[in-house]
Amino acid sequence: MKKIILSAMMLTGMLTFAQEGKLSVSGTVDVYGTVNTVDGPGAPGLLVDAPGTATMFGLGMANTIFAYESGKAGAVVDLAYGPRSADASGYGGIVNQMYAYYMINDALTVTAGQFNTFLGYEVISPAANFNYTVSYLFNAGPFTHIGAKLDYAASEDLSFMLAVTNPHGNFGTGYGNEFAQLGFQAGYKGQYLNIAYGAYGADGFGATDQLYIDYTGGFDLTESFYLGINAAHSSSADAKSGYQGAALYLQYAATESLSLGLRPEYFALNGDANADESVTAITLTANAALTDNLSLIADLRFDSSDDMMIEESGEDSLTQLTVAAVYSF
Repeated sequence: MKKIILSAMMLTGMLTFAQEGKLSVSGTVDVYGTVNTVDGPGAPGLLVDAPGTATMFGLGMANTIFAYESGKAGAVVDLAYGPRSADASGYGGIVNQMYAYYMINDALTVTAGQFNTFLGYEVISPAANFNYTVSYLFNAGPFTHIGAKLDYAASEDLSFMLAVTNPHGNFGTGYGNEFAQLGFQAGYKGQYLNIAYGAYGADGFGATDQLYIDYTGGFDLTESFYLGINAAHSSSADAKSGYQGAALYLQYAATESLSLGLRPEYFALNGDANADESVTAITLTANAALTDNLSLIADLRFDSSDDMMIEESGEDSLTQLTVAAVYSF
């Protein structure tokens, strides 16, 4: 009898909880097939644990996002499983995001926890990217941060963000008390200037003066033609290394369900440790919405580097064709 009463009380509490707030569940599932033109495996940009060994058919990731909001506060738990998310997700390769937020007023929101980076054009989830394979700029990171940020919407067009986080790559376990990383973003009509400065905590890198400057934006050139832009620079006097690069995202809506795209990219390492090594990548993409939930994405990608910088392939050039199915719910 006590168990029946306790169960009834728990059910009543759950129903009350649901009525007071709003719980939503969303996510994605993706799979792919890939081939290349070299004698061996390799698929740059697939975000698997070892992209140099990727071949034939593979799993992307399963992404499930639980979001709850009640009044001025809310929380998000974003879980990602699979080889696509293993390197990019945060603690344990499973927790992509986990944070709580409070809306101080209509313009000011404070967030604390683990959240995806504000740097860059592309994101971890394949459903939010036009291309399926990702750029070298994206793979250079960072992917996520742990800390707190303050977002301020000055108007519909103008916004600012300030962040104090762990050195990226430091998820609160296994590292020392390195100097925190500071972040800033200014956005105006879809154009964003992003800056991060501080320590780099992953893999014992040890730099305390890592600087990131990133521009992300885009323009509707016509009703059917869009141009996206990402340019970034990173440097460290401590580590005597860094990188810079730029990518364009040209997208043409051929029909309501089919879009074609071109992504040219240049990426280079710099500093004493890297001797100005560089790589270029050109990706042709067809993105077709088969249903409201299911998309088919085909990437034909050409990577070239005289410095053997193609992602873990050991080749000076590589051509790959990747076809992926991405289901969103």
